[in-house]
Formats: sequence, structure tokens, C-alpha cells
Amino acid sequence: MSDIRLESRRMIERLISHDTTSRNSNLDLISFIADYLSELGVESELVHSPDQRKANLYATLGPADRGGIALSGHTDVVPIDGQDWSQDPWSLTERDGRLYGRGTCDMKSFVALCLVYAPEFLKHARNLPVHFCFTYDEEIGCVGVGPLLDHLARKEIRPRCAIIGEPTGMHVVNAHKGRLGFKCHVRGHECHSSLAPQGVNAIQYAARLINRLVEMGRLKAEQGPFDHDYDIPFSTVHVGTIEGGTAVNIVPRDCSFEFEFRCLPGDDPRLLFNDLKGYADKELEPEMQAIAAETGITFVQGATFAGLDTPDDHEVVTLAKSLAEMNSTAKVAFGTEAGQIAARDIPAVVCGPGFIEQAHKPDEFISLEQVARGEAFMERLLKKLDDAPTTS
Repeated sequence: MSDIRLESRRMIERLISHDTTSRNSNLDLISFIADYLSELGVESELVHSPDQRKANLYATLGPADRGGIALSGHTDVVPIDGQDWSQDPWSLTERDGRLYGRGTCDMKSFVALCLVYAPEFLKHARNLPVHFCFTYDEEIGCVGVGPLLDHLARKEIRPRCAIIGEPTGMHVVNAHKGRLGFKCHVRGHECHSSLAPQGVNAIQYAARLINRLVEMGRLKAEQGPFDHDYDIPFSTVHVGTIEGGTAVNIVPRDCSFEFEFRCLPGDDPRLLFNDLKGYADKELEPEMQAIAAETGITFVQGATFAGLDTPDDHEVVTLAKSLAEMNSTAKVAFGTEAGQIAARDIPAVVCGPGFIEQAHKPDEFISLEQVARGEAFMERLLKKLDDAPTTS
């Protein structure tokens, strides 16, 4: 069983106690972090959501006149609704070398380690600063990081690179797929099912769109492009929800469904969506409106995030590999804020304690061994800060 610092356990416990499910405010947690840093003499910059219910936090530890290393993580967690937990998800439980609680894996343990090591960062970051970037609403489509990146774009000094501490088992991830999501609403024309040809069946037209998406996914699986460094080596097309209709003897007026494209870097999901939209505009809607003019198909963009593809030889990859003591890199299918950060000219990688397989589930956990590896990562970062030249 791995030993971890008492301060690490206590900080993880403190962060877990805040129910920061994405539908809730994260301001209590952000206030705790800001107060904690203030006691160390570190000023925090808060970037609020449009409704002021949530906030990102940005702080610089060390010299503010130069770029440094950003350690980034989100503060929100997924819901526990409908999940069968064997203990209180908002109270840390230790059992059999594991720490249980919502967010232990994804990803409050990394945020906790950043805070635990903040006093030491201040002592060692004489020439190279460490920046904290803690965000909101990552779990609903990497929404919160956008305003933070807008804020950083207006600053004269920004981070030179970023390490996003999502759970990777402390492997260095330099590439992941991007996501483009939509909700489709089909508006049909209602009538009695005995007169079905006089109506426009919204469910049936939705089914034709879904069949089109299924065919797109099949072609991607068969024809690529492929990157076999991913566990799923091609872009995927997925339909996740559908609802519509009121009774079997009524031609349904409405049907809605949600779908997503998860694409390899360089495989543009907009081309797939344009194909679907063209099919709806040119083939399906004319059929529908020939029967009833008020019918139609609309698409609303949903959760979307950019893919990540940082070159193997980039300095942030080299840095992360040395901090994690890894000789190789990895590519993953799940998405993070790293793609958006990298797209704003802050080169990024993903590397953090825990495994994604343990996230989002009842009895979510992180092993003490993974927390200990996260601590070792931070210890090596302290050494890097000591070795940084004065001109950094």
C-alpha cells in the first residue's frame, strides 16, 4: 500500500465535500481555493460565467513577468443521480488502498495536489512561474474554459505551456479526439394513425436521419482515416438519446434526438454534419413540406470540444514525460480542455493521477498509489523550477 502525504488526503477530502455537480454553483469551492491562496500571498483572478453563478480561477505562483507552466483542472463533477453508491459520495472514504468519493478520480485529486504543493511552488519558482487554471463546466462540454482563455488572451504574459491533470494513470497524453455534438428536432404534422399518409411522421423522418448517421459511422470504421495509436482507431458517430410521439394511434408531430461525432485530429467533423444537414435540407424537408408546410428539421449545436494533437517532440511533451518518468506518449478517445487550450497557442498535454475507467461511476475512486505518483510528479516539478534559468 502506498503512503501519501496527510496534507494531500485532507485536501482531497476538503474538495470532495463540495457538491460541484455541473448543474450547481462552484463558487464555494472557488472561494475556498482563493482564500487558501490568499493566505499564501497569492492573488487569484476570477472569471465568472455569464450568470455569475460559477467562476474560473487563475493564479500565478512566482514571477509574473514571464510565461511559465500552467497546471489545469476542472472543478465540476458529473451527477450521482440514479447511481447506487455504497457510501456518501461527498465524504471521502478510504478502503483497501483507495479513496472513494465523487471527483476523487475526475479530477479533484489533481487539483488538491496543486494546492498542497502551492507553498513549495512559491519557494522554488524563483525564475519560472507556475500558473493554476481551475475551470467550471468541463463535464457538460468544456464550456467554462472558453471565458478563461479569452481572459488570458488579453494578458501581456500568458502560460508558456499547460499540463491538464485529467486521469491518465500518469501517462503522458499528447493527442485526443475532438467532439462535435448536436440536438436535432423534427417537426412533423399530427393526425390520426388511420390517416397516416395525410400526416408527417416525425419519428420516421428522425429514423431516416439516424440511419444516415449510422451509415456515416460504418464508413468511418471501414474506410478511416485511421490512427492505430488510439484504442478506437477511427472517428465515431453516435446517437445517444431520442424522444417523440404521444400514442401509437397518433402520427407523431415531434421527435428529438442527440448525436455526436468524435473525430481524430485532422478529420473535420463539420464535413460529416454538412452531409447530414444537406440530406435534411434537400431530400427530407421537401418531402415533408409537400404534405404540410409547417414541418421541418432543425439542428442546435451542443457540447463541443477541440481535439488535441501536440507533436511528440514539443517541449511540453518532453517536460511532462520527465515529470511523470515516462518514455512514451499515448492517445485517448475521451476529450479534455487541452484541445481548446492548445488551440489558443498554449501548447498542452494531459497527465494526471487515476484512470478514466474509474470516473463517472458509483463508488468512484482513486488509488493511493496513483495519488503517490501524482505527488512524485509535483516533487520533480519542484526540481525543474530550481533548475530553470533566470532568462526563462
